[in-house]
Amino acid sequence: MLKSVKNPKTPLKGEITIPADKSISHRAVMFSSIAQGECIIRNFSSGADCHSTLSLFKKLGVNIEFIDEKTLKIISSGKLKPDSNNVYSCGNSGTTMRLVSGILAGENFDSILTGDESLSRRPMKRIIEPLTLMGADISSIEGHAPLTIKGKELRGIEYVSKLASAQVKSCILLAGLKAKGETSFEEPYLSRNHTENLFKYLGADIKIQGNKVTVKPSVLEAKNIDIAGDISSAAFFITAGLIIKNSNFVIKNVGINPTRAGIVDIVKRMGGNIEILNKRLISGEEVADIRVQYTDSLKSCTIEGADIPRLIDELPIIAVLASQAQGETIIKNAEDLRNKESDRIKCLVKELSKMGVDIKEKEDGFIVTGRKDLIGGCELESYHDHRLAMSFYVAGLICQNEIAINGFEWTNISFPEFENLFSRLIQ
Repeated sequence: MLKSVKNPKTPLKGEITIPADKSISHRAVMFSSIAQGECIIRNFSSGADCHSTLSLFKKLGVNIEFIDEKTLKIISSGKLKPDSNNVYSCGNSGTTMRLVSGILAGENFDSILTGDESLSRRPMKRIIEPLTLMGADISSIEGHAPLTIKGKELRGIEYVSKLASAQVKSCILLAGLKAKGETSFEEPYLSRNHTENLFKYLGADIKIQGNKVTVKPSVLEAKNIDIAGDISSAAFFITAGLIIKNSNFVIKNVGINPTRAGIVDIVKRMGGNIEILNKRLISGEEVADIRVQYTDSLKSCTIEGADIPRLIDELPIIAVLASQAQGETIIKNAEDLRNKESDRIKCLVKELSKMGVDIKEKEDGFIVTGRKDLIGGCELESYHDHRLAMSFYVAGLICQNEIAINGFEWTNISFPEFENLFSRLIQ
């Protein structure tokens, strides 16, 4: 699908409610499926990735039904039942494959996890190695899907990770729920902690000390879960509001978990006009409304180290924001961007350069020099990467000439409501 985007030459105004957080939606279904009892999940994500998780657990015998479009009822005995052919598709979802591996490794049956072409290129060695240390039996194709998992009795380990990764951490903690003894995971920087928050909320025996988290064998308790709006999705609107002249609007019900809200801190560091309103706690997660206003005096900054795990998914749209800031914005220590749905560093630099962004590729990130007027008048490739497609769309809103994005349908992977919400704000 080729999507045309042109400058609306009008500010963004009004109020929108952002769709559900995908990371929490995945975990809500997974954790409720291995808990004992009945729960209601409200505001479940409509993204294709989260529905891959949903379909997989239905195939594992969990009773899941929709009460309405965004509300689920899950009834589980806490025990999963193998499907007749033991093959479970994760679609395009790396979160599904990596986290479910931790659950299935300790079951008393064998499983094969498959994915689409894009997912089958993504690295799985990062979870295979620690799970193997726990006694798991996992085979792969040179560290890639499909993964063949022979269920084994697991033992707890103390694992020190070189990579700050919420997916690896969550995988190991999920395996630790059924392992003998304690399981601990330590990372160099604190990655997103939705798993820890939900574990505590659902009654797991968990202890957190700085960047180290330890879990003991636990049975999760079924509880109702309300899911906040996704700050990764909000990031596209935050950026648009800051760079489109005279914009002023409110984004409702956004999760502002400190391990995920790096985009908010970076915007403040860059001098962006952003205000956090109506802070509250929902199902163990911090939530707020966010007011965004156009800012004519954005300044550059350096994003590195502990910043990266808190905004790794937002770096493509931050590149667009940086194009409208004075000076050099430097992104480093972000080499894991090369292991996403695409090599996001290489692809981002190549495509934004077409539009007139002054951006240079580095091994572990990129450098954006602003402030530049974006010319547009070009066709961009999405590389089957939803975050790139949406970042290019936002950049297109300030281009002098219309752009076209090839493969824009990949936005449905994470954010099918994306265009409709923008149309509400464009006056």
